[in-house]
Amino acid sequence: MEQEMKSKIRNEYFIIFLVIYLELIFKLLVFKVYKPIDILYTIIFSVTPILIISLLCNIFKGRVAKVITIITTIVITIYFIIQTIFYKLFSVPFSFMTLGLAGNALDFTNIIADELVKNIFLLILFILPAILLIIFNKKIKFESYKSKGCLVMILAICVSIGVTIGIVNLDKKGTYSSYNLFYNINAQDKNIEKFGLLTSTGIDIQRTIFGFEEKVIIETDGELIETNEEDQTDEPPYEQEQEPEEIKYNEKDLQLENLIQSTTDKNLKNIYEYINNTEPTKKNEYTGYFKDKNLIFILAEGFNNIAVDKELTPTLYKLANSGFVFNNFYSPVFLSTTGGEFQAMTGLIPTQNTLNMWKKDMPQISNAIGNSFAKEGYTANAYHNWTYTYYSRNDTMKTLGFNSYMGKGNGLEKLMHTKWLPSDVDLINVTTDFYTSEDKFVTYYITVSGHAPYNFTGGNSISIKNKEFVKNLPYDDAVKAYLASQIELDRALETLINDLDEKGILQDTVIALVGDHYPYTLTIDEVNSVSTYERDDIVEVNRSNFILWNSEMEEPIQINKVGSQIDVLPTLLNLFGIEYDSRTIIGKDILSDEPGIAIFSNRSWVTDYGTYYSKSKKFVLKDGQTVSDDYVSSINRSVANKFTMSNSFVKYDIYEKIGI
Repeated sequence: MEQEMKSKIRNEYFIIFLVIYLELIFKLLVFKVYKPIDILYTIIFSVTPILIISLLCNIFKGRVAKVITIITTIVITIYFIIQTIFYKLFSVPFSFMTLGLAGNALDFTNIIADELVKNIFLLILFILPAILLIIFNKKIKFESYKSKGCLVMILAICVSIGVTIGIVNLDKKGTYSSYNLFYNINAQDKNIEKFGLLTSTGIDIQRTIFGFEEKVIIETDGELIETNEEDQTDEPPYEQEQEPEEIKYNEKDLQLENLIQSTTDKNLKNIYEYINNTEPTKKNEYTGYFKDKNLIFILAEGFNNIAVDKELTPTLYKLANSGFVFNNFYSPVFLSTTGGEFQAMTGLIPTQNTLNMWKKDMPQISNAIGNSFAKEGYTANAYHNWTYTYYSRNDTMKTLGFNSYMGKGNGLEKLMHTKWLPSDVDLINVTTDFYTSEDKFVTYYITVSGHAPYNFTGGNSISIKNKEFVKNLPYDDAVKAYLASQIELDRALETLINDLDEKGILQDTVIALVGDHYPYTLTIDEVNSVSTYERDDIVEVNRSNFILWNSEMEEPIQINKVGSQIDVLPTLLNLFGIEYDSRTIIGKDILSDEPGIAIFSNRSWVTDYGTYYSKSKKFVLKDGQTVSDDYVSSINRSVANKFTMSNSFVKYDIYEKIGI
């Protein structure tokens, strides 16, 4: 019996295998981070979780220890799987800061089931240790630590924590150094890349419970430090020509110097200084181009430029290729539809924490489309052909300036069929009379007909409705079903244009449309099967259209500068001649001479000069372009600060404090 016990594997060895195995599978196959230094960091930062789990599983002995080990293994495995599916769907890792918000995003169980099937190989790899434990548990020795052993483990945990904190404090070089990720920046994606999933989860839980204050950072001698100095700017790393004094800027007199001097709150002072030191965008030849016209803004579910086809979706094709044509526009995924909505409506970057605070604290976003246009005498209405409380829109619409908001549950269900899946055409038909008689109006539509799942088997009635139009296309059923769903959006636009024309107000109305996100339930291969060029699954999969059209525009205006969802708001404000302060919006007017940039959830980015992939730390220069040696580090710093300020503007209700 004693000999048999000696031949058994100690429980601790299995736990070491479990944690390291799951972390490496997640990092290599889900996050696709391959750099040896990043792998080494994950192993080092896994030591503390391993010790904590070992202590937990060995407090008791024998059968109890075995049961605890099995349950712990299953729980950890399920957590890795949840994070995998969440990340595969929404391009961001799950954060405990947004439990309720994430729940909305995951309401559609059929979509989750499809994603599980697509990633069955990964799931098998994840559950392998649990299966091995259950099969071979008799080969494992489950012994409890005595009092002395527990004390030794607790001491080992303390030493491990001390060592990892020491490593963190030594690694200060670069925007996303261990030091900055631990002390200055709240970036769950980057934390997982650096520290591994379990350690980053511990950081996430700690920040959820105790809060966390992000800091604006600058780079000095390769290190990033907090600053309150006036050199705290987001200047591009190349010289700009000095402009004559008569140039007018999109800014207001916010009395920022007085606010900086009068506040004793260090965090507010940092925010005021950031705004004060940000260069405002200049007014340009398109300022007031649509002055006093009406605006209909459409956030189109799942819309992407792969759905734009001259024969299949002629109205989308017409609008996308006339009016303003933005040739390098991106709709980055930030936690599904609510992230796309927040970007377009506010011009801010929507991390999970930012979205959660917005929905919980409801700060007034003074610059938001509804608020900005309402100040100019516009009637602001919003409509959604799904549940009106979804993503807390019954509350957040007010923060955006839409005091009149109708959806399923507060009136729309009396006017149209609203069972899953409602028609965008019906939405247009039953709502236009509510606002088209107004003197000036801004109307916001959130469509739903383009929603996943994309199939013809009963999960998507809109795809089934339009199946006849796509049945002969040379694509997989998922792609054909997606295109069929977008036909409904196309018909809704046609209906809208005809109605406006019949009422004699088409020429006085601007139609703007962006997708909330690309159709992320399609695989990258499925997207590329219909794309006109080969896309990657990090940056280019997000390339889309920003439709901005008015019937009076005789020729299309081609815009080649890079832009994204957060640039929609300032672009519209400038075009409609609405006074605003561009320093208080993170996005910038695409029609200005401000350098273009599109920022993605994992902090990759595209500029007019090239593309940076944050996980591989690879910068791909565009043909014919040159940049300075510190270009990438400068943009990384700027991007980190944009994330921080977007969060801070919401957290501190900054628009109320500066009085705009």
